[in-house]
Amino acid sequence: MLNGSDALARVDVVRRFRARHGAPGIDTLMDALVGSLVGIADDDGEFLVSVIEGRRYDIKSWHHWDWTQGVGLYGLARMYERSRDPGVRAHVEHWFRNRFDEPAVTKTINTMAPMLALAHLAGWSADDSWHPLLAEWAEWAMHDLPRTEEGGFQHLVIDLPNEQQLWDDTLMMTVMPLAKIGLLLGRPAYVEEAKRQFLLHVKYLADRATGLWFHGWTFAERNHMSGALWARGNSWITMAIPDFIELLDLPEGDGVREFLVATLEAQVAALRACQRTDGLWPTILDDPDSYGEASATAGIAYGVLKAVRLGLLPAGYLETGLRAAEAVIAHIDARGELAQVSFGTPIFATVEEYKQVPITTMPYGQAMAILALDEARRLHP
Repeated sequence: MLNGSDALARVDVVRRFRARHGAPGIDTLMDALVGSLVGIADDDGEFLVSVIEGRRYDIKSWHHWDWTQGVGLYGLARMYERSRDPGVRAHVEHWFRNRFDEPAVTKTINTMAPMLALAHLAGWSADDSWHPLLAEWAEWAMHDLPRTEEGGFQHLVIDLPNEQQLWDDTLMMTVMPLAKIGLLLGRPAYVEEAKRQFLLHVKYLADRATGLWFHGWTFAERNHMSGALWARGNSWITMAIPDFIELLDLPEGDGVREFLVATLEAQVAALRACQRTDGLWPTILDDPDSYGEASATAGIAYGVLKAVRLGLLPAGYLETGLRAAEAVIAHIDARGELAQVSFGTPIFATVEEYKQVPITTMPYGQAMAILALDEARRLHP
């Protein structure tokens, strides 16, 4: 329950945001983001990572299967669940139907990301024909995905095993789908494993000194590798914690919920302190001279606004979330593309390398902007 000062703060900041951005304007922006998302293509191969196993490894174009498209699908799925726009649902359905006509992808942490949207799609329908595929992927995560020490999900990707490494990306790409599939199929072991993975990743990736998150941890060297406090990696956490609590409907007083809420508030307090005057976050959070990154900003906006709505964070954080949403809106161009989005980013050997990642339109950037604006849209009657 909000106290008096929290309630007044919420009313004031929401009133100002509504005055600048009405519901029709936000809806128009979201439609433009969707239109741009489903048209993204890298026809000239400028951002082609490589060709592996005879497959064009394309994480930019919409009509391919990887984590970038998986996050894009999740943005559409959450938008549909609020708006019930049949056109948005159709984009999700068509993407999966087209992909199922292609050879099966190799299972990795990243290629499991689309399973989160597919589990949502399966839950919208009485048709259970997708259940066996969802179960197949979940069983792979439970039993065949390589593990680190202490049983963590090793961040296996298509071209690298990343032995003994935990990455913050894993919570969004594999752990959230596992939990959703567990609920859909009535398999509590999946849900319990997802809880354990959240706690283990907090243990090794949250920076005790700041509350922010490191990009990764290696048990082999027992360090955080580059030691990067990377903005988009942090945004996966800001998004995933409220989504996970909501998904599992964890009640107040539940030990996992209270632990995750405290972790989230420590992170968001630190994020608020390093937000730039233009509302963006720098791509390296403790380096204000690194470039502002819009996908991270959108993800943080979504997580903060949702956490406030769910009562997980005090209403005083609304200003931080809405400043970020304003920055996202300012970076959507006339074509509906979110600008200032960094390309896919591995764990580099040095922090300096993060600052050299190229900028381009990406499916996850579009989706994270959709999620941020969808959450802001809920502030309108």
